[in-house]
Amino acid sequence: MIALKFTWNPLTGIDLGFITIHFYSLMFVVAFSLGYYLTKKVYANEGIAQEKLDSLFIYAVVSILIGARLGHVIFYQTELLTEDPLSVFLPFRFVPEFEFTGFRGLASHGAVIVGMYGMYRYNKKILKKSVIWLLDRVAIPVSLGAMFVRIGNFFNSEMVGKITDSTLGIQFVQDEFSERRAVNITKIAKPKKALRALTEDSQYADLIAEIPYRYPGQLMEAVGYAIVFLIILYMYWKTKASEKVGLLFGTFLLLLMGVRLIVENFKREQVEGREDWILGLNTGQILSIPFILIGIYLVYTSFTRKEA
Repeated sequence: MIALKFTWNPLTGIDLGFITIHFYSLMFVVAFSLGYYLTKKVYANEGIAQEKLDSLFIYAVVSILIGARLGHVIFYQTELLTEDPLSVFLPFRFVPEFEFTGFRGLASHGAVIVGMYGMYRYNKKILKKSVIWLLDRVAIPVSLGAMFVRIGNFFNSEMVGKITDSTLGIQFVQDEFSERRAVNITKIAKPKKALRALTEDSQYADLIAEIPYRYPGQLMEAVGYAIVFLIILYMYWKTKASEKVGLLFGTFLLLLMGVRLIVENFKREQVEGREDWILGLNTGQILSIPFILIGIYLVYTSFTRKEA
C-alpha cells in the first residue's frame, strides 16, 4: 500500500510581488496548452487546416470555463446568485469582505455540458462536420485537462475526502482554517521551513494535531483521469476506434464519469445536507449518472453507425 500520511499546507501560488500566479490558474494554462498541442497533432492526422484549430481553442476555452463556473454555482453554491452575484464570474469575493480569490469553484459537469454546446457552435460555424466526430477527438485533450484541474484542486485544498485512518490520509490545513490563517500559522512565506514550523512549533503543534486525516479525493480523481486519457489516446492512435462515430466520446463519458462516481464515495459532499441525497448517492454521483448513460448509448450505437 502506498503511504501518504503527510500534512498539506502549500503555497497557493508564485508571488511575483505585484501579483500572485495561483497554481490552480496555472494548471488551467498547462491543461489548455497541452490540449492545443494534442489537438494540433490530431488535426494534422485528419488533414484539418491549422486556422480551424485556432478557432477551436477559443471556443473551447470560453465554453469550458463558463460552463465549469456556472455548473459549480448552480449545482453546489446557488447562494452566490443572491448573496454575492459579482463573484460568479469575477476572480474576487465581495462578501463578507473584498478579497482576490482567483477563479475557484469550477464543476466538471457544467464544463462538459456547456463545452459540448461550444463544440456544437464551433462545428456549425467553422468545422462543418458531424459534431460527434469532433467530440470523439476533443475527448483526448479534455481527459488530460481534467487531470490537471484536479491537481489544481489539490493545491487549493479543495474537494477533500472523508476522514480516514488509512495510509492514504492527508491533513489539509487550509481546509480546516482559512487560507490566510493557515499562512500565518506556518509562516508559509518561508516554504522550506513551513512544514517544520507546522509540525514542531509548540505554539501550533496541538492545533495541527487535531486536524483529521482525509482521503486526497483530488489526487484520486487525477489518477483516474490520467488512466482515462491513456485509454482514449491509445484507442485513437493504435486502433480503428475513430472510425466508429461516437465510440471515443462515449468511452470518454463512460470512463470519466465512472471515475467520478467511484471516487465520490471517498470524498466529502460539497453541499452540506446532501451526503445521501437520492438513493444514498451524493450530488456529484447523481450528476454523473446521466453522462454515464449517454456514454453507454454512444458506445453501443457506434457499432451500428456508418463509418466516419
